[in-house]
Amino acid sequence: MRDLGKRAFFWLLSLLLSSLVWFMAGSITDSKDGPVQKHLLIFGVLVSVLIQEMFRFAYYRLLKKANEGLKVINPDETAPSMRLLAYVSGLGFGIMSGVFSFVNTLSNSLGPGTVGIHGDSPQFFLNSAFMTLVIMLLHMFWGIVFFDGCEKKKWYVLLVVLLTHLLVSALTFISSHYGINLVSTYMIMVFMGIWAFFVAGGSYRNLKLCLLCQDEDFLLFNQRSR
Repeated sequence: MRDLGKRAFFWLLSLLLSSLVWFMAGSITDSKDGPVQKHLLIFGVLVSVLIQEMFRFAYYRLLKKANEGLKVINPDETAPSMRLLAYVSGLGFGIMSGVFSFVNTLSNSLGPGTVGIHGDSPQFFLNSAFMTLVIMLLHMFWGIVFFDGCEKKKWYVLLVVLLTHLLVSALTFISSHYGINLVSTYMIMVFMGIWAFFVAGGSYRNLKLCLLCQDEDFLLFNQRSR
């Protein structure tokens, strides 16, 4: 739980920095016009995604240095695998992102007989819940794929993570079309989930054993007894 809290703390730092950039941009423009506010919102989302991925990379570098230092100080000590750290890092990012993305919706839902917020669709709350779920899972998958790309120095992987993160964030601007929004986002989640599964060492064989509720030793025993 402490490791998960550290990952969540890094996401909170990225949120704080994004909020500072948003505040400064809003103070500079100081305009109430609709188009200006919309462009400011798009700029804020873009900056927020970039900062989140920068903090993800910074956290990877910190963990890498810590593991190398541990090996130097105590060579006999087994350092945590980067795959495990990637999973926990993504989970911490996802939990905090989900909490902050849904807490405002929950606060606005208070009140007798609230169905939609300010005339929005009655499906707004349901859509927000499904979007919160997919964002949490995506952060976990992004973390696994991102760390693997850093380990293998496949820098295009980092670009794919960044672009898919930007795409998911951009889809929220068409929130009135809930069907398009959710289907597109869940398609990206499935793609990243499959990628993360194989990156984490998964295989068709492992998946088959999992679905059959069997382990490797049991399967080998059956094959030898035939």
